Amino acid sequence: MTARIVGNDYRTLTPPELGAWTPSLRVSVVVPAYGDQRKLDLTLAGLAGQTYPADLTEVIVVDNGSEPPLRLPEIRPPHTRLVVCPLPGRAHARNAGLAEAGGDVVHWLDSDVVLDRRSVEAHMRWHHAAPYLVVTGYLRFSPAEPPTPEAVAATDDLAELFEPAEPHAWLVDLIERTDGLTDNPGRAFSLHVGGATSVNAALLAQAGPMDTDLILGQDTEMGYRLAQAGAVFVPEPLSRAFHLGPTMRMRGKAPIDRVSHAFVADRIPSYRWLRSHPARQWKVPYVEVVVETAGPPGEGAEDSRPGYDEIRATVDAVLAGTVPDVAVTIPGPWEDLRTEDRAPLTNPDLDLVLVRGHYAHESRVRLEPLTRDATPYRFRLPAGWVPGEDSLARLLDLAVEGGYGLVSVLLSEGPGRKVTTARLERAAAFARAAIVLREGEDLDDAVEETFGTLWVEGRAYGFTSEPQPITGRRGAYRARTEAQAEVVRLTKEVERLRGQVGKWREEAGRWRKSTVELRREVGALRKELAAARKVVQDGLISSVKRAIIRRR
Repeated sequence: MTARIVGNDYRTLTPPELGAWTPSLRVSVVVPAYGDQRKLDLTLAGLAGQTYPADLTEVIVVDNGSEPPLRLPEIRPPHTRLVVCPLPGRAHARNAGLAEAGGDVVHWLDSDVVLDRRSVEAHMRWHHAAPYLVVTGYLRFSPAEPPTPEAVAATDDLAELFEPAEPHAWLVDLIERTDGLTDNPGRAFSLHVGGATSVNAALLAQAGPMDTDLILGQDTEMGYRLAQAGAVFVPEPLSRAFHLGPTMRMRGKAPIDRVSHAFVADRIPSYRWLRSHPARQWKVPYVEVVVETAGPPGEGAEDSRPGYDEIRATVDAVLAGTVPDVAVTIPGPWEDLRTEDRAPLTNPDLDLVLVRGHYAHESRVRLEPLTRDATPYRFRLPAGWVPGEDSLARLLDLAVEGGYGLVSVLLSEGPGRKVTTARLERAAAFARAAIVLREGEDLDDAVEETFGTLWVEGRAYGFTSEPQPITGRRGAYRARTEAQAEVVRLTKEVERLRGQVGKWREEAGRWRKSTVELRREVGALRKELAAARKVVQDGLISSVKRAIIRRR
């Protein structure tokens, strides 16, 4: 039975102790590399001494067009092979390695990172506990002169070769201020860094390969898609690694953010502060609204299908709401739609023809569901029901703040307790539920156990079955998003100040300790001085007495 994890609380799992278990899963370590043979040799030397069984490990080195071409050194794991990817860029190189990987787990590793002997084992023990994990080790950045591959292969403790080294400060801070990523699951995907992260291969296949259109930020974007596929993110302190030199981000964070934010804003809807524009559209929308047009089942179902007027009332109200970051899907038999040019008013498909024609040039409206997208929320709303301007925004706030996987909206209740409902579904929750679903179990019940569900009353959130005049409040949305951005900025500032206060407290503690020690030393010196003075005084008195005796 697949273990169930609530939110991102991986602490409910009990991975085996290092060295005290029998592994069975295969791991493919993918190492994209461009030039710098010397560093690659150290990376492979670190992999050669891993405690994880060699017969369950394959290493795929991807030469990303190096001149001169890279080679495999003598000190390397037994199942290591070299492939060539001529397309430039780490994303292309990783995808080339991924295409060659045959393991149950894919372990990304940069060609300038040296793993501790137990690192791969520390990762893999988690993957044996659940099949939907993303595990990241703790990197330290070493300015030390690189040792020889022989020295790396022979040592049991890499700290002897690479310390002193700096921790991955940003990652450590994220883990510490979120209680190990358990109290803010919405940001846990940021843990996915390509330097030392392992991913379940089936989960990776569901999320898709690296985005080769990105210049920077590929790791974070892939982490986001893994989250939408149902992933749980695990920081593993027992997996230690040393990065040879500083990272690009450590050399200059501001220009890196400037470039990456320009691209990831289009692809990661969770970064709301990057989407402050009140009207523009994005590659991945924040929410997809599915306007349900199917009539009730049974005889005459086609006749009971909502008409053009009902569908338009719903769609127009959604588009006029205070959440413009939205895509609307109208499912229907569009491929079988009949046209009647000579007598259009008698066409039995007239209403659907009108819907298609009315929204043909509205980019936010689609007649087919989004395919392989990473939209975090899907709202299913029956045609003919009209949301208020703030209805969708309020439901999204409710789902985000409560971490719910499903918010059901009771719209009406008819004879025989027949109810009409709308549903706001979190994609990540339903993807997780599909992974852990038991035979015969309802998917909503699995969502309830892993993310939680909630029912609300439609009228309280502004839903009505009566058409409403369309006004729109883009100014309200602008104020809303600006306020959200300000909250994010102030939150970051508070976190920064807390960190600074912590450093000051540590410094004050060291000063207090030094002051106490200094006081002790001064006290000891005073005692020694007093003793010396007494000796001198006693000596002087004795000398004076002897002089007086001689004079007598």
